[in-house]
Amino acid sequence: MTTPDTQQPRTGSEILRTALRRNVGAMTWGTVLMGMYQAGETAFPIALGLIVEHTMRDRTPGALALSIAALAVIITTVSFSWRFGMRVLQKANTTEAHHWRVRVAGCGLQPVAKDVDLKSGEVLTIATEDADQTADIIEVVPLLISSLVAVLIAAIALGMASVRLGLLVIVGTVAILSILSVMSKRIGAGTQEQQARVARAGAKVADLITGLRPLRGFGGNHAAFHSYRKVSTEAKHQAITVAKVNGAYAGTALALNAILAAAVTLTAGRLAFQGQITIGELVMAVGLAQFIMEPLKLFSEMPKYVMIARASAERMALVLAAPPVMTPGPERLTPSSDLEVDCVGYGSLRKLKFKVSAGEFVAIAAYQPRAAADLAAILAVNVPPSSHDGMVRIGGQDTANLSIEAIREHVLVNPYDGEIFAGTLRTNIDPSGTSQMVAEAVEASMLTDVVALHREGLDYGVRDRGANLSGGQRQRLSLARALAADADILVLHDPTTAVDAVTEQLIARNIAKLRRDRTTIVLTSSPPLLDAADRVLVLDEGVITTEDTHRNLLSTDKAYRQAVAR
Repeated sequence: MTTPDTQQPRTGSEILRTALRRNVGAMTWGTVLMGMYQAGETAFPIALGLIVEHTMRDRTPGALALSIAALAVIITTVSFSWRFGMRVLQKANTTEAHHWRVRVAGCGLQPVAKDVDLKSGEVLTIATEDADQTADIIEVVPLLISSLVAVLIAAIALGMASVRLGLLVIVGTVAILSILSVMSKRIGAGTQEQQARVARAGAKVADLITGLRPLRGFGGNHAAFHSYRKVSTEAKHQAITVAKVNGAYAGTALALNAILAAAVTLTAGRLAFQGQITIGELVMAVGLAQFIMEPLKLFSEMPKYVMIARASAERMALVLAAPPVMTPGPERLTPSSDLEVDCVGYGSLRKLKFKVSAGEFVAIAAYQPRAAADLAAILAVNVPPSSHDGMVRIGGQDTANLSIEAIREHVLVNPYDGEIFAGTLRTNIDPSGTSQMVAEAVEASMLTDVVALHREGLDYGVRDRGANLSGGQRQRLSLARALAADADILVLHDPTTAVDAVTEQLIARNIAKLRRDRTTIVLTSSPPLLDAADRVLVLDEGVITTEDTHRNLLSTDKAYRQAVAR
């Protein structure tokens, strides 16, 4: 049975409740220690009042020594309770933020339904800023409670001197919080919109960096820059709006707290003048009136931080609650590596039907690039079975009845634009560090020249997105990663478009040799790869129109010859 902590939170409120429940121990200790800190701070002006009162009656060295000792105990309590209380709370805060960062990043790496409008840049912002702001709730609640403790102690102490003073603090605090709670709601709404716009700006940057080279190729980089500038300007205007509201909130809170402190001081002075309170009680009241501004300030700021944490939690829920591309199926794959596409209709595909037997090397020549992309998306399960007609079977089992994890264990679809990550050649080829075929994959993909070019060999550093590699080197590195995975069924989509003809010929032979007796499908128009395949399927207008060997098709099919001959 799933425990509450392992269930996937679906809303921002659930995320906050989960965070609070998981850290109840640390928050309890933090609340106790911070409560002691606030109690000690409150006790200081109370102790000064009592010392003045006592000293006026008993002016002896012993009384002075006792007073100094009492103040030392209070100062020590304040110092150590703050030190250890904040240590406990900040450790819990940091740990909780780490937990949500990892969880959001994990969800961001899983394929989600196409109707969820979340880009990688937005997920990055949510996994960093929003995760940190959500975890702040771990500190906010104990500080809120400890501030309340300080206000109550001050109200009780003043009430013991004069009921009027105690009621003034209580009524004034309630009035301040009522006014500020209304303003904090506006801050929450504005902050959520600001975070969304900043995330969109981040996503725009990620998109532009990805497409920077082709943008420069046709002179579109200036238009792209203006597009980003527009999005960033919108984020800036929203940030200014939020800053204005925050400024108004902080100014109002400070003014109200100052008014309450002044009211307590003036009331205490008037009562002392009338002889209703003593001089010691006046000193205590004046001291508390000055001190109470700090917990009141902290107390009045807490609603704002709660609203910010809630807004960030709602943003995280967008990722955590995003529906998967397909629901986990009840079955797992049996050991088999034949693949059948049965009357699949999706996008440009129309009743597509073919079968690849276990151990066969099949090339698919798609006359329309869109058809190849749609087929690759179907085989990669980027399109859920419920979103297309027909069935895809692996080992005779319908993929609709399989979990996506089971499919990915047996089928690997390597896209034509395979991503290259910052790290080394080795970590790009074998990210998990478990492959036994790294050397064979490097040789088959003709990446040996890149490895030999650098002293570090496979440990040569690769920049983000392979910025220090050429287009052909990046493509061969991506191919090496796919081959090193040694999947039961490997689907390659245009794996050699960026390499020269001689290298392409060698790669085609190497793939056929390395993948012998392993099911391999190549979506390509490359003559060497088509020639290396056991048979070629011609995909035209969404259906398989003919099949044969590459050489037979060249001699008998004019349309095929015109489509693939170079």
